[in-house]
Amino acid sequence: MDALLAPPIDPLQLTLRFATALGLGVLLGLERERAKKEAEFAGVRTLGMLALAGGLAAFVDVDLGRPWLALALFVAMAALVTVSYAITAERGQLGMTTEVTALLAFLLGYLCVAGHGLAAAMLAVASGSLLVLKEWLHGLAKRIEPADVEATLKFAIVSVIVLPLVPDRTFGPPPLDVLNPFTIWLMVVLISGLNFASYLLVKIVGTEHGIGLTGLLGGLVSSTAVTLGFAQRSRETPKQAAPLALGILIAWTVMFARVVVLVAAVDRALVPRIALAMLGFGVPSLLICWFLWQRGKGTAASISAGKNPFELGQAIRFGLVFGVVTFAAKAAQIYLGTAGLYLAAGLAGLTDVDAIALSMSQLAAADPGSADPAAHAIVIAVAANTIFKAGMVVVLGAPPLRNLILAATALLLAIGGLAVWLV
Repeated sequence: MDALLAPPIDPLQLTLRFATALGLGVLLGLERERAKKEAEFAGVRTLGMLALAGGLAAFVDVDLGRPWLALALFVAMAALVTVSYAITAERGQLGMTTEVTALLAFLLGYLCVAGHGLAAAMLAVASGSLLVLKEWLHGLAKRIEPADVEATLKFAIVSVIVLPLVPDRTFGPPPLDVLNPFTIWLMVVLISGLNFASYLLVKIVGTEHGIGLTGLLGGLVSSTAVTLGFAQRSRETPKQAAPLALGILIAWTVMFARVVVLVAAVDRALVPRIALAMLGFGVPSLLICWFLWQRGKGTAASISAGKNPFELGQAIRFGLVFGVVTFAAKAAQIYLGTAGLYLAAGLAGLTDVDAIALSMSQLAAADPGSADPAAHAIVIAVAANTIFKAGMVVVLGAPPLRNLILAATALLLAIGGLAVWLV
């Protein structure tokens, strides 16, 4: 007999499993009782009984060794549900949510008594959530367009099918063997995914908070990807420059804080050497975000989802740039010595601050005498990354967004540079 369907150890265990089955059935029944119409057959009592029936089916199947009797119980219950649907369909009520919920209640009861109570509980919560969110889901479905489905399938192909097939190994002549196709394509997926996520967030969350939320979440992963995605979007909707700038600057602010966290995780002694510079970048950025948010209340904060959430061509071009810069940074570090450290930091910072921040932190931890050069390299990488992202907005963004980001960048670099000079 299947070991996963082992019988209960004792009567108390059996009682608890039946009680769990009843509780899950009642949980679904309470939601159906609230939403059901007069003609529908299943409410709190019916679904509770069906869950107990499913538990009884598991009991006679496993404990009594009568699988044919369990199958008969399921067929009888399914026939009852089918008759109910036929009657309601004749009255013009074509929905079958209640009937499907009844079948689910029976199966959840079976899982509980069969020893899979946790899985049953998770399924009950998930299905109950779908039932409760009916109106919200229907509203979301009305906002989904055919292009959204097509874009979702494209992104699924890029991330789920193509990414696992890309080789996860480095290429290039030693010691310059730093080009990893998997890492580069992962960056492509990341950029495309964040751009697509911002589109979906506006559709799901609404026009008031989608861009800011994407900036916050995207900044935790890649502020460069957020900047690229929003710069592209500004071409479609130049009038949304202020909210798009808000999203970009939120991502930048998160990046400044993330650098400090990464350094602290490797070498806490290095944190004071970069903290003032990161505050010089982060505090003005946060203040600008506050200003844009205040100015956009009730007006410019309204964001449309845009027409094309999946710009794969731009993402691939960015992936190629990422690979070239990674190779150049490694070459500069190897062949230019100490001077190459700063050059490598600037080049590496163009696309990825995390890698240079972690490598410099490890260098300082291994050799405390190199703490000052390591701290300077991190600040250079952050400044280079900020300049590079501003340049992306200049090249790819609409003029209104370009003006806002250039002004913000000049202020951040001025205050951040002053902070570095004071150190």
